[in-house]
Amino acid sequence: MGMKARCQCGQIQFTTPTDKPLKIWICHCTECQHQSSSAFGISATFPYFELPESVSSLVGTYTRRTIKGRDMECLFCKNCGARLLHRFRDSVPAPGKQPDFSAITNVKGGCLEGLSKEMLRGAGHIWCQEAIIDIPEGVEKWDQAPPKPNPLVT
Repeated sequence: MGMKARCQCGQIQFTTPTDKPLKIWICHCTECQHQSSSAFGISATFPYFELPESVSSLVGTYTRRTIKGRDMECLFCKNCGARLLHRFRDSVPAPGKQPDFSAITNVKGGCLEGLSKEMLRGAGHIWCQEAIIDIPEGVEKWDQAPPKPNPLVT
């Protein structure tokens, strides 16, 4: 059935392809701090999917180069500005083609209805060397990106 998700104003609504994320990442890098206007960003990784065609005119795109040289495509609501998701351009399939098995879509945690404390307990903390808050003891954490396979390698 998937998880329901929406932007802040509610004009963009969508459903993820699975009932729960493959993995949740809490990223402490300065890019996520700037994007979220907070101490960190939360991204929930799902198998690759596209937003519904019915909302395409409401979606803006910002693409940035990552520290690892990949182009990250970031989709947001043109009305309220809420970031919806991001993915890497090199994993976006050509029109009419099936996505590669390893292709993923990262949905911003604040968009997901039903995201819970229990789900976040299993989250991995990445780019902790740039953290401006304390990282809880006993959690999966990495100073930078974790070793492959990692869908958020920047």
